[in-house]
Amino acid sequence: MRVPNSVVLPVGTHVDCCQEEEVEEKRHNIMAKISAMLAERKSNLAHFINNLEGSEEPEFYVDQWERLKEMESCTLTILDLVAVNCTDHHDIKKLESAILEHVRNEDLFPEVVRVLPPVYRQVEAAIVGIAQSEEMADHGMMDLQYLLSKLSQCEHLASLGRELLQDVLRYLHRVGLVVWYEEIKHLESTVFLQPTFLITMFKLLVRYCLVQQLESIS
Repeated sequence: MRVPNSVVLPVGTHVDCCQEEEVEEKRHNIMAKISAMLAERKSNLAHFINNLEGSEEPEFYVDQWERLKEMESCTLTILDLVAVNCTDHHDIKKLESAILEHVRNEDLFPEVVRVLPPVYRQVEAAIVGIAQSEEMADHGMMDLQYLLSKLSQCEHLASLGRELLQDVLRYLHRVGLVVWYEEIKHLESTVFLQPTFLITMFKLLVRYCLVQQLESIS
């Protein structure tokens, strides 16, 4: 809600636990709740803005007013909910197709037609090669400077600089090929070339009833 021109695709899972008519009923209820939530947000923002504009000394609230107006201008596009059975490979492919169809929609994502510089593809291919190599550890973690030195060994990337590599990593992070937490000081020098490793770790550490499970250990 705070990101300009956001596009959200709701996904409903556990379809296999519902009757067919229940799925449609739940889909309708979820979309109705989302619409109500967005309407309430719009109403609340308008109310706050009106209060500031109607205050005795509105000049003291200019910063707050500007932040609220900025939030009010952030449009949020909600796509139709996709219901899937996560245990069914066909449903997973259906979800994948739905996502691809939406991201290729120029009305939703005007920048989808932007052409990337060739070096982006070259670095991407080289990183995929490194991640799939036998010498790569299962955790897929690599020091940023070491990654730069490995990439620089490629003939066509010999002149690759750290700044350009960081630009490429930001792009690869956005598309999900790698994970790079540049905004976290302790992790800014580490690149995760195997994002699935992080998912596995999170599944082990963040789980339902974790506290109860830990407390049950003597």
